[in-house]
Amino acid sequence: MPHDRVPHAASSLRDLGRKATHTPKLLTKEEVIRLAEHVLKGGEHATEEEREIARKAKHNPEGVEADQLVKLGERSLLDK
Repeated sequence: MPHDRVPHAASSLRDLGRKATHTPKLLTKEEVIRLAEHVLKGGEHATEEEREIARKAKHNPEGVEADQLVKLGERSLLDK
């Protein structure tokens, strides 16, 4: 299928946040970890729930639910 798009790694944190909020299930393992690390290190205003999701995502990226990834994506968009 010539029109099928292959998921690609988001180049910036802002792109990654948008991808997480719109298509969370298309995030790669590396992207989930990168998003989680940002929330843990750079998200000074992250809630305890967001930090807990980020810790879980960092240790088990495949085990994170789509709605949890959306929350991490929203947090990363608010931080910028």
